[in-house]
Amino acid sequence: MTAPTAAPGRRLPLVLRNRAFAAVWVGQVLTQAAVRMFQVGTSWWLIGYAASGRGGLAAGLFMSVSTLPAVVLAPLVARAITRCDHRSLLRAAAGGAGAAAAALAVWAGTSDLPVAAAYAAALALATCQAFFDPCLTTSVPELVEDEDIEAATGFELSTQSLAGLGGALLGALIVDGSGIAGLAAGCAVAYCAAAALITTVRLRSADTQTADAADAAAGAGTEQAEAPPRRTLRQILGALPYVRAILLCFAAANLFTTAVFVVMPLYTASVLRGDGTTVSLLEASLGAGTLLGSFTGARVPGRPAVVGSACLGAMAVALAVPGLIAALPVIAGSLLVTGWCVGVIGVRFVALFQRLVPTADKPAFFAVMQAVLGATFPVASLLFGLLGDHLSARTLCLVQAAGLVPAALALLLLPGHSRTADAPVAGPLPDSAAPAPAPAAGGAR
Repeated sequence: MTAPTAAPGRRLPLVLRNRAFAAVWVGQVLTQAAVRMFQVGTSWWLIGYAASGRGGLAAGLFMSVSTLPAVVLAPLVARAITRCDHRSLLRAAAGGAGAAAAALAVWAGTSDLPVAAAYAAALALATCQAFFDPCLTTSVPELVEDEDIEAATGFELSTQSLAGLGGALLGALIVDGSGIAGLAAGCAVAYCAAAALITTVRLRSADTQTADAADAAAGAGTEQAEAPPRRTLRQILGALPYVRAILLCFAAANLFTTAVFVVMPLYTASVLRGDGTTVSLLEASLGAGTLLGSFTGARVPGRPAVVGSACLGAMAVALAVPGLIAALPVIAGSLLVTGWCVGVIGVRFVALFQRLVPTADKPAFFAVMQAVLGATFPVASLLFGLLGDHLSARTLCLVQAAGLVPAALALLLLPGHSRTADAPVAGPLPDSAAPAPAPAAGGAR
């Protein structure tokens, strides 16, 4: 069967000319939409229905549990991605999450669901997602040619914004209409569909990739370098000081940005006096902004560190707005801006990492990247959830905004990366260069 062709001089979007990548990408959209739907819906269930009086702490603890596996299991995830067949690992992660969600749906549909069961389900789903996401990122070169890596990165990252837009929009609405049982059933369907899609895909083997790299090197008149030995996580980050510094800056920023997933439901309940529809609107505004940022992020001029710093500064201003003005349209607009900044940052920096990190190190690197960036999420969720039971939600918005300022300054002051320490592996990607925009979508993590 031949791939669709476009008119001379124009290429079809990647998902239309590479069906294997399209299937895996749609699978990731479904899994991340499911986990996002579950997080938003269960947080609203805890605040609005199950944990009266201590909703902030309950939601904060829930979000903390939802992010622990990506941090704690990073070394295990890296080893699994290195040693296991990637398609099998992706399929097992999606199928395992589907089974856990189905079990929760049956339990919630036949009896009153204890809060502890929701926490346990969140831990199971997050564990599966901790394997799925870095495995898919590592598998991009097995799905596309080298010249399509930036476009594939944009599509892959767009799953976050699509998940935030679709999953978050549905989560609270389903809880208000069908309870936690309906929420879990919807998640189970999405996970199982993703596993079925991945089953239809064949990935290129590592040998094929090596042969392609050798052919490319021969065509360029260069010698094919011998593959370097695999290194430990500490060695990888130690050899990439510029990348390590970027990760630390964004980890610090995440301590305040990720708190939005706890603060917004609290804000809806205590300030706006809204319901699940209001939560869905705010979450969808954030997701829509991220999607817009992923479309336009590659066109934002400037070095990555400058662009990232400017985006963090803009996020600080946007997140301060709900602390000053309690009007739903204004708050939705501020979250749209926040999401746009997230989208721009994701496209610029993940594509940069794809180029700077050696191929042999990518399985470990993307696992540790997820762990480093997610390490502050449990702390942020617990901290802001606990504070939410003692401080007003408007005050929490101002705390978020203030916390982003030092991270923005630190990123701006980073020196340019060293060509000896952070040498690109597949041709140089200058600091001023932006990854090619995805034809149909882009996004951020």
